Amino acid sequence: MIAEIFNNLDRAAEGRILGALEERNRDSAERIRGLMFTFEDLQRVDGAGLQTLLRSVEKDKLALALKGASETLRELFMKNLTERAAKLLRDDIAGLGPVRLRDVDEAQALLVNLAKDMAAKGEIVLTKNRADDELVY
Repeated sequence: MIAEIFNNLDRAAEGRILGALEERNRDSAERIRGLMFTFEDLQRVDGAGLQTLLRSVEKDKLALALKGASETLRELFMKNLTERAAKLLRDDIAGLGPVRLRDVDEAQALLVNLAKDMAAKGEIVLTKNRADDELVY
Protein backbone atom coordinates (compact mmCIF):
# COMPACT_ATOMS: atom_id res chain seq x y z
CA MET A 1 0.00 0.00 0.00
CA ILE A 2 2.87 2.37 0.81
CA ALA A 3 4.50 1.67 -2.56
CA GLU A 4 1.22 2.58 -4.29
CA ILE A 5 1.13 5.86 -2.36
CA PHE A 6 4.73 6.59 -3.43
CA ASN A 7 3.87 5.81 -7.05
CA ASN A 8 1.25 8.57 -6.92
CA LEU A 9 3.55 11.22 -5.43
CA ASP A 10 5.40 13.68 -7.60
CA ARG A 11 9.07 12.91 -8.18
CA ALA A 12 10.36 15.55 -5.75
CA ALA A 13 8.16 14.45 -2.83
CA GLU A 14 8.94 10.80 -3.50
CA GLY A 15 12.67 11.52 -3.42
CA ARG A 16 12.51 13.58 -0.22
CA ILE A 17 10.41 11.07 1.70
CA LEU A 18 12.35 8.01 0.54
CA GLY A 19 15.61 9.81 1.31
CA ALA A 20 14.50 10.57 4.86
CA LEU A 21 13.23 7.02 5.34
CA GLU A 22 16.48 5.62 4.01
CA GLU A 23 18.41 7.58 6.65
CA ARG A 24 16.26 6.12 9.43
CA ASN A 25 15.51 2.62 8.15
CA ARG A 26 17.37 1.55 5.01
CA ASP A 27 15.71 -1.89 4.85
CA SER A 28 12.19 -0.44 4.80
CA ALA A 29 13.16 2.09 2.15
CA GLU A 30 14.59 -0.68 -0.04
CA ARG A 31 11.47 -2.85 0.37
CA ILE A 32 9.26 0.07 -0.65
CA ARG A 33 11.44 0.82 -3.68
CA GLY A 34 11.17 -2.84 -4.64
CA LEU A 35 7.39 -2.69 -4.61
CA MET A 36 7.13 0.50 -6.61
CA PHE A 37 6.81 0.75 -10.40
CA THR A 38 9.55 -1.47 -11.82
CA PHE A 39 11.21 -2.11 -15.16
CA GLU A 40 9.04 -5.18 -15.77
CA ASP A 41 5.98 -2.97 -15.26
CA LEU A 42 6.83 -1.27 -18.57
CA GLN A 43 4.93 -4.20 -20.14
CA ARG A 44 1.77 -2.31 -19.22
CA VAL A 45 2.65 0.71 -21.38
CA ASP A 46 0.67 0.71 -24.63
CA GLY A 47 2.42 0.50 -28.00
CA ALA A 48 2.27 4.23 -28.75
CA GLY A 49 3.62 5.06 -25.30
CA LEU A 50 6.41 2.52 -25.65
CA GLN A 51 7.39 4.00 -29.01
CA THR A 52 7.47 7.46 -27.44
CA LEU A 53 9.66 6.13 -24.65
CA LEU A 54 11.98 4.41 -27.16
CA ARG A 55 12.50 7.68 -29.04
CA SER A 56 13.54 9.40 -25.82
CA VAL A 57 16.10 6.94 -24.45
CA GLU A 58 19.77 6.65 -25.39
CA LYS A 59 20.32 3.49 -27.44
CA ASP A 60 23.29 2.30 -25.37
CA LYS A 61 21.23 2.60 -22.15
CA LEU A 62 18.35 0.74 -23.79
CA ALA A 63 20.62 -2.13 -24.84
CA LEU A 64 22.08 -2.36 -21.36
CA ALA A 65 18.64 -2.29 -19.73
CA LEU A 66 17.29 -4.99 -22.04
CA LYS A 67 20.36 -7.18 -21.45
CA GLY A 68 18.89 -8.09 -18.07
CA ALA A 69 15.22 -8.02 -19.09
CA SER A 70 12.89 -10.99 -19.43
CA GLU A 71 12.48 -12.36 -22.93
CA THR A 72 8.83 -11.24 -22.91
CA LEU A 73 9.73 -7.63 -22.15
CA ARG A 74 12.63 -7.67 -24.59
CA GLU A 75 10.35 -8.87 -27.40
CA LEU A 76 7.75 -6.24 -26.52
CA PHE A 77 10.37 -3.53 -27.00
CA MET A 78 11.55 -5.13 -30.27
CA LYS A 79 8.00 -5.25 -31.66
CA ASN A 80 7.76 -1.50 -31.19
CA LEU A 81 10.85 -0.81 -33.27
CA THR A 82 11.33 -1.02 -37.00
CA GLU A 83 12.72 -4.35 -38.21
CA ARG A 84 16.10 -2.74 -38.91
CA ALA A 85 16.26 -0.95 -35.54
CA ALA A 86 15.28 -4.16 -33.72
CA LYS A 87 18.06 -6.07 -35.49
CA LEU A 88 20.60 -3.39 -34.59
CA LEU A 89 19.43 -3.42 -30.98
CA ARG A 90 19.70 -7.23 -30.81
CA ASP A 91 23.23 -6.96 -32.19
CA ASP A 92 24.09 -4.27 -29.61
CA ILE A 93 22.77 -6.45 -26.79
CA ALA A 94 24.71 -9.49 -28.01
CA GLY A 95 27.83 -7.37 -28.42
CA LEU A 96 27.75 -6.21 -24.82
CA GLY A 97 29.09 -9.49 -23.51
CA PRO A 98 29.07 -9.93 -19.73
CA VAL A 99 27.95 -6.80 -17.88
CA ARG A 100 27.73 -5.92 -14.21
CA LEU A 101 24.30 -6.37 -12.67
CA ARG A 102 24.63 -2.95 -11.07
CA ASP A 103 25.02 -1.36 -14.53
CA VAL A 104 21.93 -3.18 -15.82
CA ASP A 105 19.95 -2.09 -12.73
CA GLU A 106 21.02 1.53 -13.25
CA ALA A 107 20.01 1.46 -16.93
CA GLN A 108 16.65 -0.08 -16.05
CA ALA A 109 16.09 2.52 -13.32
CA LEU A 110 16.87 5.24 -15.85
CA LEU A 111 14.15 3.91 -18.17
CA VAL A 112 11.64 3.60 -15.31
CA ASN A 113 12.34 7.17 -14.18
CA LEU A 114 12.06 8.43 -17.75
CA ALA A 115 8.72 6.61 -18.13
CA LYS A 116 7.43 8.07 -14.86
CA ASP A 117 8.52 11.58 -15.89
CA MET A 118 6.86 11.19 -19.30
CA ALA A 119 3.68 9.91 -17.63
CA ALA A 120 3.68 12.91 -15.29
CA LYS A 121 3.83 15.18 -18.38
CA GLY A 122 1.00 13.22 -20.02
CA GLU A 123 3.21 11.95 -22.85
CA ILE A 124 2.57 8.27 -22.04
CA VAL A 125 0.11 6.34 -19.88
CA LEU A 126 1.24 3.98 -17.13
CA THR A 127 -1.54 1.58 -16.15
CA LYS A 128 -1.81 -0.40 -12.95
CA ASN A 129 -3.66 -3.45 -14.37
CA ARG A 130 -6.99 -2.39 -12.93
CA ALA A 131 -10.28 -2.37 -14.81
CA ASP A 132 -10.62 1.40 -14.40
CA ASP A 133 -7.27 1.86 -16.18
CA GLU A 134 -8.27 -0.01 -19.33
CA LEU A 135 -8.25 2.02 -22.52
CA VAL A 136 -11.04 2.06 -25.07
CA TYR A 137 -10.04 2.46 -28.71
